[in-house]
Amino acid sequence: MPGVVSNQNEIINNMKRLLALTLLLLSLSTHTSKAQTLPKDVDRKMDSLFFNYNSETPGVSVVVMEGGKIIFKKGYGAANLEYGVPVTSKTVFHMASVSKQFTAFSIYLLEKQGKISMEDDIRKYFPELPNYGKTIKIKHLLAHTSGLRDQWALLTLAGWSMEDVITTEQILTLVAKQKQLNFETGTAFGYSNTGYTLLAELIARVTGQSFATFAKVNIFDPLQMNDTQIYDDFHKIVKNRAYSYEKVKGTGIYRKKELHYSTAGPTSLFTTAEDMAKWANNFDNPKVGDAKLIAAFNKVSLFDNGKPVVWSASRNDTTYHAKGQLVWKYNSLDIFSHGGHDAGFRIWLARFPQRNVSIITLSNDEHYDILRTGLKITDLYFPNQPKDPVAYRAPNPVQDEPEYSTDFKSLVGDYYSDELSIRYTVKMQDDKLVMTHNRLGTIELTQTGDYKFSGVNSFGFDLEFLKTGKEITEFSISNFGAKNVKFKRVKS
Repeated sequence: MPGVVSNQNEIINNMKRLLALTLLLLSLSTHTSKAQTLPKDVDRKMDSLFFNYNSETPGVSVVVMEGGKIIFKKGYGAANLEYGVPVTSKTVFHMASVSKQFTAFSIYLLEKQGKISMEDDIRKYFPELPNYGKTIKIKHLLAHTSGLRDQWALLTLAGWSMEDVITTEQILTLVAKQKQLNFETGTAFGYSNTGYTLLAELIARVTGQSFATFAKVNIFDPLQMNDTQIYDDFHKIVKNRAYSYEKVKGTGIYRKKELHYSTAGPTSLFTTAEDMAKWANNFDNPKVGDAKLIAAFNKVSLFDNGKPVVWSASRNDTTYHAKGQLVWKYNSLDIFSHGGHDAGFRIWLARFPQRNVSIITLSNDEHYDILRTGLKITDLYFPNQPKDPVAYRAPNPVQDEPEYSTDFKSLVGDYYSDELSIRYTVKMQDDKLVMTHNRLGTIELTQTGDYKFSGVNSFGFDLEFLKTGKEITEFSISNFGAKNVKFKRVKS
């Protein structure tokens, strides 16, 4: 027996030596790979980008992935200022508009399952919506070419605060009352969160399960995104979540910036930077969907005339829209990206397919500069890229203040919109024209034309008083996502 024990001990020792050698080789291999991938001192340089975040400030979660592997992950600042919880790469953030690509991808999965067609008339699933004369198809919702007025734009015009409890049912009720579109369907681009709320609800109506359940079963579980969910009930408890903050104007003091959304589709994805890396990797190594589906998903959206949907254009570059993603170039690098901003959450996901690299930054600081910082990180990892030329912008000429002859007293009165079920009172206050609503503060109107004014109600708006004959009978109000909403003058 002693000989057998000795022999077993020698075998065990050899196995230990072999294991140690294997671990050493793996360590060297990993180190070599990292050294080849990362410029010198990249970790220190990354830290310097976020030096102003600490336990007394909100923060940022950063993950960089290359070739399907995370090569950098770190958190800066605090996820919760009340309890001093630090941000990590596993902190859960509200993803705002980055949620849209998950909604869009779910629609592509549903089409692959044979349950819908991109050419379907949305009134097939939403018979309560008005007939606007031209068919609005699923593909129009995906591309922001439907012309539907934006839900947040409508809600704020209707007297809501963005911190109110907002549900899908409330949004659908409001949208069904809209009599006009912002533009003819398929002819223009108009960012519409409404379209993505309808897409999420469409999934629920077609499958008989909530969008949250569909996304979990078809995306999150297969990709092992275990810390990810569609947050469609603001009462739910989420462990390890970040809360959002902004500074009180004129001070360095942070205060909470609340969200009470019980709606999903354009927003309300909750996830971590590490889970987002798994999502980004799926575009190069598909576990959900396949190469054909992903290729179609990555294609630039089209208008009905076949021309590409342009998000923005400059002398140096054109940015296109592709179903919850923006397609553009930076220093000759192809980028698929999207940002998000709800409350104080400021989110960025960027994929660089030529290099198989993804950069993810999730912040709970209203003052975090999403794009500028994201591009600084990009420069750290791609230091030798040829730089884009800087476009020259001519200074705006100084103009004299115009003079108008409008009689403000002729505009005073009550105005009502049946599309929004709301009444505004226009009145004089300290020789200025203002409008009031019982749930809002006084909104000062700044004159921009004889019968034209501007103001701010959560979002900036333009307002024009309209005449029938010589009498003011209504005003038309427009903001970023709702155009020409009419308010009829109420006769006393």
